[in-house]
Amino acid sequence: MTIHAKDLPGTFNIAAHFLDGNDPGRTALHTSAGPVTYGRIQALAAQVGHVLRDLDVRRGDRVLLALGDGLESVATWYGVQKIGAVTAEVYTYLQPDEYRFFAEYARPALVVADAFTLDRLRAAGIRDLLVVGVPKESLRAGEHHFDSLTAAAPTVLEAAPTTPDDVAMWRFTTGSTGKPKACVLAARSAALSMEWFAKGVLELGPDDVVLPVPKLFFGYANNITALFPFGVGAAGIVFPERSTPERIFELIAEHRPTILVNVPTMMSAMLAHPDAARQDLSSLRVCISAGEALPLELHRRWLETFGVEVMDGIGSSEMFHGYVCNRLGKARLGTLGQAVPGYDVRVVDEHGAPVPDGETGRLQITGETAALEYWQDPVRSAATFVAPNTVRSADLFSRDQDGYFTFSGRADDLLKVRGKWIAPAEIENCLLTHPAVVECAVVGFEREGLTLVRAYVVPRGELTAEELRDHVRSLLSPHKRPDNVRLVDSLPQTASGKIDRRALVTVR
Repeated sequence: MTIHAKDLPGTFNIAAHFLDGNDPGRTALHTSAGPVTYGRIQALAAQVGHVLRDLDVRRGDRVLLALGDGLESVATWYGVQKIGAVTAEVYTYLQPDEYRFFAEYARPALVVADAFTLDRLRAAGIRDLLVVGVPKESLRAGEHHFDSLTAAAPTVLEAAPTTPDDVAMWRFTTGSTGKPKACVLAARSAALSMEWFAKGVLELGPDDVVLPVPKLFFGYANNITALFPFGVGAAGIVFPERSTPERIFELIAEHRPTILVNVPTMMSAMLAHPDAARQDLSSLRVCISAGEALPLELHRRWLETFGVEVMDGIGSSEMFHGYVCNRLGKARLGTLGQAVPGYDVRVVDEHGAPVPDGETGRLQITGETAALEYWQDPVRSAATFVAPNTVRSADLFSRDQDGYFTFSGRADDLLKVRGKWIAPAEIENCLLTHPAVVECAVVGFEREGLTLVRAYVVPRGELTAEELRDHVRSLLSPHKRPDNVRLVDSLPQTASGKIDRRALVTVR
């Protein structure tokens, strides 16, 4: 039976539900400093909650977290939840003007920083800070010392009596304009996604150990590493440094995780590593792929090299987590799988009417995990949240008769070239079938008022641009051959590990 919001208790607090009921002696996190028990996180989350209240953070207030991954970031997230405040996480590699934007947009009651983000937050003019991991004497007026304040606080704190419908989380997303928007999410989103995705699809259990490639500011990684595992007494692996193939291989060898939370860009980098074939990934029962489309050829190479099953799927901040995903043992390569239990997923036309199986349209998702709105953006909220608990995305999909969904690109990424619509993803998938292509990205560019197609390609060994153009022409319609191919050493990435196509569009 699928659980719905009406089945949740009237009083529901995320910290109480996911954290407090676990065996205090059981390992919750594997960190660079060693294993951390649930008891340690329970105590520190309570101490953080007391400190936040002493700093005048109240129920419903927003707390902006600019922290590297570790014990303190996870415990602080739960401490915010415990007092009924609202968590909002930001990337730790932002520039001062970007931090200034988030502070002015979110108007948080407090910002939590660490030694890595402190100077840039100061440069952004943010003064009311709770600072982790720095000497107390180095702090300025308006800055509070996390370590001494938490050490002096009680280790027990009663959870605020919040409800499933109370706002509990903000998750930031980036739209076509590039300006971040906050998806305002109720506590029920976490509870229902735990039941529908983590238990219903991922089959998460207490013996699982989860290793994330993206950092925990990215909701996809935070959910599967430090939220869902806590709901079953499992463990996550957290590390502060950036993810690289070498570091991921090291962590797999050290901790022997059962689940790898991945993105296609890192999957490609792992495959391109010179020692890829010698890596032992046998502890993994599954690699989850999301965040961007997983090309069919990349999926095949992953299976051939590592032999680890891939659950490819799609989710969004607007729906909190995944709503379409392949199942273990039932994956269809080239598709993103079937609807996750609890969601009604349809392919619709521009008016919201369902289109027949096999035809392409926009994906429309209905489920009680949906965000309430984009903060202070009624126009975009109305265009995206088209009905109660319903999101109409810009992702283009088709559905087959068995209910498997296939991605065809994004409506806002389509290029009209010589009078015909082209999906960049189709050309990218074609280029990746060439044995000398490591990764690639296709974007549009303008010349004399005309839209043309350019491919950026990271090659393996000797390769020419003309060879790649001929490769595409041999497999696709002639009008889909790139007008221009640039061979590059690497592709820019977003903070969440996706290929940053917007950055490529600005290149001339």
